Amino acid sequence: MDRTVVLITGCSSGIGLHLALRLASDPSQSFKVYATLRDLRAQGPLWEAARARGCPPGSLETLQLDVRDADSVAAARARVTEGRVDVLVCNAGRGLLGPLEVHTAGAVGSVLDVNVTGTVRTLQAFLPDMKRRRSGRILVTGSMGGLMGLPFNAVYCASKFAIEGLCESLAVLLPPFGVHVSLIECGPVRTAFLEKQEGVPGGALDGADAETRVLFSCYQRHLERIFREAAQDPEEVTEVFLAALRAPRPALRYFSTESFLPLAHLRLADPSGCSYVAAMHRAVFADEPAEEETASDRGDPGLCAPPGAPQ
Repeated sequence: MDRTVVLITGCSSGIGLHLALRLASDPSQSFKVYATLRDLRAQGPLWEAARARGCPPGSLETLQLDVRDADSVAAARARVTEGRVDVLVCNAGRGLLGPLEVHTAGAVGSVLDVNVTGTVRTLQAFLPDMKRRRSGRILVTGSMGGLMGLPFNAVYCASKFAIEGLCESLAVLLPPFGVHVSLIECGPVRTAFLEKQEGVPGGALDGADAETRVLFSCYQRHLERIFREAAQDPEEVTEVFLAALRAPRPALRYFSTESFLPLAHLRLADPSGCSYVAAMHRAVFADEPAEEETASDRGDPGLCAPPGAPQ
């Protein structure tokens, strides 16, 4: 029986590493996993964990793949000995935290290059063969930051909003080719993602005004509380990927947690955006639970109010 060939980007740590291990060690032994890394010098933890999990021989291989480099992506594709990829997992990503005005052009470009252009490069490399074979699954690591704007994550959210549009557009187009696209929408996950972000504020924060620095401190406390109380383990998230991979009729979106869905629904319930802005502002900067209320309900002159109906 032919095994399902899976190629995953961004496997040096976090979700990518754990998903590669989960599939390679699956009791069905039905997966051949190509775990790709930008720098193969970082593959040690993956192989150490694979030995600990008892991954069968031949179930896991590592490849160098840098989504920022089209030649690197093409070289990785050429090294897939089966000559096909049945499931492509676009997981490589990068964050950028802090006030927008202190980000360097290089940091902004790096995040957009990895998160958006890098995903496009990867899809361009593997999608044509899937369409020719009229078979394939594409799983993309999404984020709550692609469904709603988060303070001090403007560029990261912009990149993830772009991924939502990219995947939704492809999901409409590709079913006649037998290719299905699914986003795995993740909330906070206990990985090294935060530590690996571009532009983690240090001295650069000095370039922001005093009030913004105070608000950023509030946001940091909020983020710490969210990760302490609501963050998921990567193993839990990988099961959502597996469910999407195995679904007979895969959905466009799967959610690793329902904790942020009320806010996502709030964005849709009030198209003006005012209800969401008021609720998120209160949740982050007053550190109170977000409730379905509008700025006009709270009488906050600093936040927007929905426009009145036309007369």
